[in-house]
Amino acid sequence: MDVEILSRLQFAGTIMFHYLFPPLSIGLGLQLFLCELAYFRTRKTEWEAAARFWTRVFAVNFAMGVATGIVMEFEFGTNWAAYSRFVGDVFGSALAAEGIFAFFLESGFLAVLVFGWDRVGPKMHLFSTLMVFLGSMFSAVWIVVANSWQQTPAGYHIVWQDVQGEQVPRAEVTSFWEMVFNPSSVDRLTHTLVGALVLGAFFVASVCSYYLLKNRHELVARRCLSIALPTSLVFTLLAAISGHDSAQKLVETQPAKLAAMEAHFRSTDEPTGLTLFGWPDAKNQTVHFGVKIPYLLSLMVYNDATKPVPAMDQIPEDERPPVWLPFQTFHLMVALGTLMIVFSALACWSWYRSTYGQRRWLLWAIVLMPVAAMTANQAGWVTAEVGRQPWIVHPSVQDGVEMMGLRTADGLSESVTAEQVLSSIILFGIIYSLLFAVWVFVLNNKIQHGPESVEELEEYKRQLERDSMADKFGRSGRSLGGDMMEEGTR
Repeated sequence: MDVEILSRLQFAGTIMFHYLFPPLSIGLGLQLFLCELAYFRTRKTEWEAAARFWTRVFAVNFAMGVATGIVMEFEFGTNWAAYSRFVGDVFGSALAAEGIFAFFLESGFLAVLVFGWDRVGPKMHLFSTLMVFLGSMFSAVWIVVANSWQQTPAGYHIVWQDVQGEQVPRAEVTSFWEMVFNPSSVDRLTHTLVGALVLGAFFVASVCSYYLLKNRHELVARRCLSIALPTSLVFTLLAAISGHDSAQKLVETQPAKLAAMEAHFRSTDEPTGLTLFGWPDAKNQTVHFGVKIPYLLSLMVYNDATKPVPAMDQIPEDERPPVWLPFQTFHLMVALGTLMIVFSALACWSWYRSTYGQRRWLLWAIVLMPVAAMTANQAGWVTAEVGRQPWIVHPSVQDGVEMMGLRTADGLSESVTAEQVLSSIILFGIIYSLLFAVWVFVLNNKIQHGPESVEELEEYKRQLERDSMADKFGRSGRSLGGDMMEEGTR
């Protein structure tokens, strides 16, 4: 058992499980805000019912995201102590910014969002919904900035410090904003957020399509679909555009990752074709069963069909990433993205023609789309992280000076054994399986119950008004009786 492989598997497992929830929270946050904005502008009860329903779903998912995110911060200290020492100055500033600008904003307004429906005015509740949505996005901003810095470091220098008589390197921030706006942060952040918004739109569309299939909550479902379907199409198209921009940056910042993603083994002076699918064989430097479109990779990367793309044999052998996994996950992400564009376009066209509810095959396809969106998000993360190996922090050039990076093997804690990591993987597997079961059970209960009907919600509001009036007159009567008693005493 190798402690490096086990530690990487542990972190990959915990972060992939955690990553089920933040993208859904971000995507649901936008859908929830748009539903409540529609209610604020129209005062139609069905929009209020929709907003109340998605608030409950959002709260369940948000709680799971918080619970599963804490574990990873402990792993930095237990399994990756050398890495934490190297990046502590950089990550400390980014994570502190997340706490100040994002977590407090999001959690501060979450209570108003969840519990304030009948306690604050419509404007305040709408504002709280917006703040929770923005807080979830700001949280993603700082996490992606920190991760992007590992891929394309900027705004730092290396200092050496004495640790138990040994000189060890540490990255020290020289420019906070250069660190934040490192060469890949904007593109990666855009693509990450758009992917989350795709997931949220498809999740809402999935649940509402399920209601139409079961002939339940049809009025609320159709209202929500009028938002979810157009936004799913918009954001799937934006995902393709932002992904294309990110890939074009890779040829400059991480050519080894791009070569791995495309299984481009051998350099030539000829234009580079794009491999649609296949089975990469790094040992023999070929792709079995591959189907390639000539010139297309050169055209997509450089906007020039005649310029060759850097290949794997141009990278030093000890700095080459694995090829098979990034190739497969990248192509899976692209295939699922294309599939989502097609089905969101078909759904929007069917909705425009007023035939959406009549096409059961299309309804069932949209019901399954959140699985595709979640899988695409996970595949994109695997591509990004495996594709930067063997580096946990990539080397870079700062002001003409080549800066050292940190290899993944050098970021491990010296005191952790393979047996300890393996036992923790088993325990995490058991606990996360139980958490996932609870999440599915609670989420299914809320979806099966669905939103309140317009009649139920209106009756509930009338009862609140009656209770409020009774309480008001009760207080007035008690006050009047007290005055009469006081007057009689005099």
